[in-house]
Amino acid sequence: MKRKPAFGVEGGPRGEKRRFTTISGDEIASLYSARSEEITDSSGPGEFPFTRGIHPGMYRERLWTMRQFSGFGSAHQTNQRFKFLLAQGQQGLSVAFDLPTLMGLDSDHPLAAGEVGKCGVAIDSLRDMEDLFRDISLAEISTSMTINSPAAVLLAMYVAVAEKQGVSRDNLRGTLQNDILKEYIAQKEWIYPPRPAMRLVVDSIRFCTRELPLYNGISISGYHIREAGSTAAQELGFTLRNGIEYVQWLIDSGLDVDDFAPRLSFFFNAHSDFFEEISKFRAARRLWARLMKERFGALDTRSMKCRFHTQTAGCSLTAQQPHNNIVRTTIQALAGVLGGANSLHTNSYDEALALPTAESALLALRTQQVIAYESEVTNTVDPLGGSYFVESLTNRLEEKALEYIEKIDLLGGMIPAIEQGFPQREIGEASYAYQEALEKQEKIVVGVNAYVADGVESIPTLKIGNDIREKQQAKLSQLRNERDSGLVKQRLATLRSSAQGNANLMPPILDAVRDYATVGEISDALKDVFGAYVEPNF
Repeated sequence: MKRKPAFGVEGGPRGEKRRFTTISGDEIASLYSARSEEITDSSGPGEFPFTRGIHPGMYRERLWTMRQFSGFGSAHQTNQRFKFLLAQGQQGLSVAFDLPTLMGLDSDHPLAAGEVGKCGVAIDSLRDMEDLFRDISLAEISTSMTINSPAAVLLAMYVAVAEKQGVSRDNLRGTLQNDILKEYIAQKEWIYPPRPAMRLVVDSIRFCTRELPLYNGISISGYHIREAGSTAAQELGFTLRNGIEYVQWLIDSGLDVDDFAPRLSFFFNAHSDFFEEISKFRAARRLWARLMKERFGALDTRSMKCRFHTQTAGCSLTAQQPHNNIVRTTIQALAGVLGGANSLHTNSYDEALALPTAESALLALRTQQVIAYESEVTNTVDPLGGSYFVESLTNRLEEKALEYIEKIDLLGGMIPAIEQGFPQREIGEASYAYQEALEKQEKIVVGVNAYVADGVESIPTLKIGNDIREKQQAKLSQLRNERDSGLVKQRLATLRSSAQGNANLMPPILDAVRDYATVGEISDALKDVFGAYVEPNF
C-alpha cells in the first residue's frame, strides 16, 4: 500500500500528524506567554552581555558590511568580478579559493587535476595574488579570505601585495578565516595534524595582533558545522568552544587576553528557521560575552563582543526549482539582519548547480540592498527583543550550547574531543535525523519532497573549462624559470628549520612568499616537519 505522506498528498499539512518543531528538531509550544524567567537580562544594545547588539544604535549608526563571496577560474577573472560587484555597491571583498589552494596544492600537482579554478580562484604564488587585487587599493577595501590550512601563506601574500602597493600594515583591514578546528569537525580540508596546525593559527594571530592592528586574524566559523548537518545548538556550542580553545592557546603563548580578543571574529550560518536563527545570534553574543568575562577575565568590553559575519545557508539551496532559492535566501538574510549581523553574504539562486553568474550574484547583492534600504527593518535595534517566543528560544539555545561546551571541557578540550570523534558523531547523528525527517515529510522542502514539478528547470550557469589548469601550469612554469630558484630553496630550508624550533613562522613564510615560493612548496616544506593528517576511523 502506498504510504500517505504526513503532510498530505499535495504537501499540505495534516494537523493530526504534524509535530511542531524547529528545524533542529526541538518542540515548539503553541503559544508563548510572559514568564519572569524568559528575559534573563535587561541590558540594552551596546551593553554587556550584548544580547541586543554590540553597538548602541546598530544599523541606525551603520549598516552591516555587504560582502559577497566571490572567486572562480583565474586571478584575472576573479579580479573582474570583484570590480563588477564593487561598482554595484558591494562594500567589502570576500575571496573564495579553489580546492587545490585550500589543500595547499599547486595547480600542476596531480591531485589538482579537474579542480583548478572550479570552486574558487586558483592562487599558486604571489604573482596570482598581485593579479587578484590589481587596480584595487588594499588601503581602501576590507578583504575577507576563506582559507584555513594554508591561511598563514595567503595572509603573507596579502601583506606582500600591500607592500608592493605601498600600503602600511596599519591600514590593512579584513578577516582571515584561519579556523582549523572546524576543518577536523566538519569541512575536512586539512593538511597537518591538529596540534602543529594550531601552532600556525597562533603564530598568524600573534603576527596580526602586533603588525596588523585593524585586521581580524581569525573568523571562528560555525557556518561549515551547520552545513555539515548540525543543529543550531551544535553550531553555537561547537563554534564557541572552538573559540575558547583558540583563546586558551593564545594566552598560553604569552599574550594577554585583551591584547588579541578585540580582533576575534565569528562566522555563522543563517538557516531557514527564521526565529531559531535570530535567537541563535542573540544567544551567541550573550554567551560569548559571559565566557570572555567570567572564564578568561577579560576587562576590555571589546574583548567580550561577539562580532560576526553571517552567510545564508548553502545547504538549503536546491537544484530543483532553483528560483525558489531567491525566496529562501531573502528569508535567511532577513533573519541575519534581525539577529544583528555585522557582515552578510547572500547566496545566489544558482549555487546548487554551479558557481554564481554575474547576474545571479548581482541579484543576491540587490537582495541585501532591498532589505537595507526598503524594508525599514533597520530603523530600530533588536526589534524582536522582548518577544516571548524569541526570548525563550534565545535562552534555550544558550543553555544547550553551554551543555556542549561543558561536555567538551570534560573531554579535555576541543582537540581531545576531535581525536575521540565527539563533535563529528554529534553532527552526523543530527544530519541523519534531519534527512530522515525529510524522507518522512515531517519537514518540507518545496520542490524536493512536496510540490514537486515535472521535469527540470533549466537556467544559465557559469561554465569553467579545464583550460584554466593549463594556463595556471604555464604561469607556474614561467614563474619557476624567472625567479631565483636558489634563493627560494634557501627560504624553504629556513622555514623548515624554523618549524623545527619555536620561533613564529610568519616571518620566514613572508620571506618565502616575497621571493615567489608557491603555496604548494611552502605547504610541503611544513609538511616535511609537521607530517600530514589522516583522520582515524571513529
